[in-house]
Amino acid sequence: MDTGFLHGNGIETLPQFLTSLAIGLLIGLERERNPSAKAGLRTFALVTLFGTLCALLADETGTPWLLIAGLAAVAGMIIAAYLIPPNREDDPGTTTVIALLLSYALGAMVWYGLAKLAVMLAVGITALLYFKPELRGLSQRLTRRDLVAVLQFSVLSFIVLPILPDQSYGPYQAFNPYQAWLMVVLISGLSLAGYAALHIVGTRYGAPLLGVMGGLVSSTATTMVYARHGKDDLVMEKLAASVIVIASTVVLLRLLVVSSVVAYSALSGLVPVLLGGLAGGLTAILYGWRKTDETPELYLPKTRNPADLSTALGFGLLYVVVLLGAAWMADIAGSQGLYIVALISGLTDVDAITLSSLRLFNLGQLDQRQTVTAIAIAFIANLAFKFGMVAFIGGWQLARRVMAGFLAMSAGVLAGLIAL
Repeated sequence: MDTGFLHGNGIETLPQFLTSLAIGLLIGLERERNPSAKAGLRTFALVTLFGTLCALLADETGTPWLLIAGLAAVAGMIIAAYLIPPNREDDPGTTTVIALLLSYALGAMVWYGLAKLAVMLAVGITALLYFKPELRGLSQRLTRRDLVAVLQFSVLSFIVLPILPDQSYGPYQAFNPYQAWLMVVLISGLSLAGYAALHIVGTRYGAPLLGVMGGLVSSTATTMVYARHGKDDLVMEKLAASVIVIASTVVLLRLLVVSSVVAYSALSGLVPVLLGGLAGGLTAILYGWRKTDETPELYLPKTRNPADLSTALGFGLLYVVVLLGAAWMADIAGSQGLYIVALISGLTDVDAITLSSLRLFNLGQLDQRQTVTAIAIAFIANLAFKFGMVAFIGGWQLARRVMAGFLAMSAGVLAGLIAL
């Protein structure tokens, strides 16, 4: 800041103080609603302003200890306020204490030119404070196995991933340990988000949301569960068909997100194909939903935690095998070899061949047309596999209801492919 502040009126610093005031009021608004908290709107607003003021004085006078002294003063004030033992029903105060200390730090950040970051952090802090019941409910719903799997996933993602060599090995230089595990992290993380949402939301918000969440985790598992429950039950049959089509349509959105992260330059060819399939799927969903009656019971798909170590390693192995197989077949048999691999691997898993094709595209071993065609073939092959599963498990009547949606998605994908 301008060192001439002490010799002027300092009005140019008003925006920083107004920003600090807004941050304090935002966090304090949430704490004001908690009757056991000993700090509310005014306290939080004053603490953030005090943080900005201490930062200003420390900066202008060249005495950084003033900032530390201000923090110590806030800490002392908090300790004094909480010396009185709380009642059993009261909040023990730890959350409010750390929120006050953070408010002081955010106020100092505003002065040092980090206002945008301070505001973003303030919104995040307020959300954490406000959604305490939901967060507590989430932690209570998770089983010990889920927590262990998430911990494993965190270790492998944030500890193992950074130390893996980012170097190509093997035939065609296609295998890169870092890139391979990064794909595992990407797919497991995306599936984990759907898995968590599926178990948090449950069946409270109906079939559409259940189909979306099931598709994010595993459209194949969702298809299998609802094919079983939709058999010999007319009301459940209509609902099951809708959930199955929705889950398979979500796969297209999933592929769009994955492709934009892994190979953004391939999107110009992929978007028409994926959006064509989405248009066909959504049309079938809306038409089918108009004919669906309300149902008294929904079933939650039983899916494995995608962050589980064995699941992640299994996908990683499948990805590497498909990657090397696609590179080898494309080399010895051209496009036809690649498409055979896409057809076979797509029957059970679309993600592996999608990521493998995008990886080879980034290496320059596949052009955009080959990449998009391989992904389209894998998706259609996966639809064919799931249709066979529905017919075998749920019967021909349910398969007929699903057929329209699957054909609409396939037609949309093929139309986009022809346009390409």
